[in-house]
Amino acid sequence: MTASLAPATTRKPRIGLLGIMQALYDHMIPGITERQGGYAEAIAEQLGDVADWTIGRPVKDRADAEDVMREFGNADLDGVLVVMLTYGPAMRVARLFNENRMPLLLANIQPEPAVTAAWDMADMTYNQGIHGAQDTANALVRADRPFEVITDDWRSPRFRERVDRWARASRAVTAWKSLKVGVFGYAMNDMGDIRVDENALLRTLGPEISFLAPGDLHRGALAVPDAEVAELIAWENAHFEIDKALTAVEREDHVRMQLAIEHILRDRGYRAYSTHFDAIGEDGRFRRLPLAAASSLMAKGYGYGAEGDALAASMVYAGHQLIGDAHFTEMYAMDFSSDSLLMSHMGEGNWRVARTDEPVRLIHRELGIGKLEAPPTFLFRYRPGPATLACLVSLGGERFRLVVAEGEVLDASALPQLEMPYGQFRPDTGVRACMDGWLAAGGPHHQVMNLGRHAADWQVFCRLSGIEFVQV
Repeated sequence: MTASLAPATTRKPRIGLLGIMQALYDHMIPGITERQGGYAEAIAEQLGDVADWTIGRPVKDRADAEDVMREFGNADLDGVLVVMLTYGPAMRVARLFNENRMPLLLANIQPEPAVTAAWDMADMTYNQGIHGAQDTANALVRADRPFEVITDDWRSPRFRERVDRWARASRAVTAWKSLKVGVFGYAMNDMGDIRVDENALLRTLGPEISFLAPGDLHRGALAVPDAEVAELIAWENAHFEIDKALTAVEREDHVRMQLAIEHILRDRGYRAYSTHFDAIGEDGRFRRLPLAAASSLMAKGYGYGAEGDALAASMVYAGHQLIGDAHFTEMYAMDFSSDSLLMSHMGEGNWRVARTDEPVRLIHRELGIGKLEAPPTFLFRYRPGPATLACLVSLGGERFRLVVAEGEVLDASALPQLEMPYGQFRPDTGVRACMDGWLAAGGPHHQVMNLGRHAADWQVFCRLSGIEFVQV
């Protein structure tokens, strides 16, 4: 149901497991294929909560490998985990991996974690994947193909953690390849750090930018059924603290715009969007800005960027796919007394990052921007604890950089005069060093925030997508 704002459920990553060996061992050790095939199945079972696995049959030659990878390609997978079931010569997969466009993880693992006195030649053969991994990695490096490597005991928590990180990064990278970002109207004039060569973005990373007529939003709002409007208003009444100053007209305007945006995004295949207050205000048919709509659509898993910022909208969507509950924000001001940054925006913010000890409020709010009437706005403070900021920098052509800062959302005093989502973020490196690094790297003024420490997640995302990674 459209009006439902239940938590967005991000599906598990879909990963193929490609096990490589060679036929000569069948003559030396009868039954080795079945044994090592069981090993591949055990790996997938061990990692069942990390991803949904498609296990290919053990491949022994070029034709085998090409058939299995073709099956993987047709299965709409997010990535491929490569395991050497025994030694397998890399020339059999070198061309295949050179042509592959799915994220790759080379898992340098073996069935047994320790060499023991009981080992014989068969045990050595079962556990000899390391030199096949070297051969395969060499082929990937020669082909200049991005890939991730994990060397560990496959039963260890650290192995699970690293595979999980790679799988989520693969899901995010793959999602970007088909992402469509809709911009209602146009991007804010004269705002430079949101600009990007749209062809280069599509060619290099995948997000496609489209510009949508505000008239579509106007007509869509008029067409929303009254029953959907009533259902969403009732849902908000049950889940938020509603300002008594909000009028019925304000509530209906807000809800109609939100449902219209969602209908357009869903029906046309957009998973991220942006609006710009001038484009909405200048149109002449709207009474108020859809600020609360942005908050709730982010809570449903859509990417969002303000002022026509398709890069930020893409990053918020990537944050949903990589980590979950991504939040759009910007650095509003520096507070040197607490060594923190005041984070906020005009009124948009994912209320899933709100403090749990205070209600999220939907308020009446006077706002002169856009020269329109009061827009209903969600008001909350960010949840205290670890958090990560990230942004995408367009460096020209097909060069992109990701700038990341880890830190803490402070349990700071309330700022009662602020009527939009806000919080104070203290970078681990301190405001001075963080901002020096951020500005030197060209970090723009719109960011995605995720609760928790996730620089390592973004770093894997960058390695898989060919983006330069900078942590400040």
